[in-house]
Amino acid sequence: MNIHMLTPAPNSKKGVKRVGRGLGSGRGKTSCRGENGQNKRSGGSPGSLFQGGQLSLIRRLPKRGFNNPYGDKFSVINVSDLEVFEDGTVVTTELLKEKRILNKIEKSGVKVLGNGNLTKKLTVKANKFSKTAVEKIQKAGGNIEEA
Repeated sequence: MNIHMLTPAPNSKKGVKRVGRGLGSGRGKTSCRGENGQNKRSGGSPGSLFQGGQLSLIRRLPKRGFNNPYGDKFSVINVSDLEVFEDGTVVTTELLKEKRILNKIEKSGVKVLGNGNLTKKLTVKANKFSKTAVEKIQKAGGNIEEA
């Protein structure tokens, strides 16, 4: 037996129902769509979120939050994350991205927060600093420069 001699089992393959091929076919005129109505017409079925006239789930749930399109968005870094640098290093946004401490720098730049401890003397260049971050960097003997 060769591969070109293989055939499907009898009655295992069913022919395609050919609709809309004239009145004599038994499936002409409305092509199995029935008479008038929404689903007969093109594009007539309701959307996937339609729940039979019931108020949809999306409209029943409350709205939450607010995204301010004009607000400042900062990439946030803590003082403890700066511990990886050597003494006397000038820490910039490019250096933070190069060392993979930050993946992405947001539109307003980098903000340094005061979580954790810092023991190294660093010069940190960022767009914004929290009060505790300024205190901890200066206490360790470093400098801050706002860009």
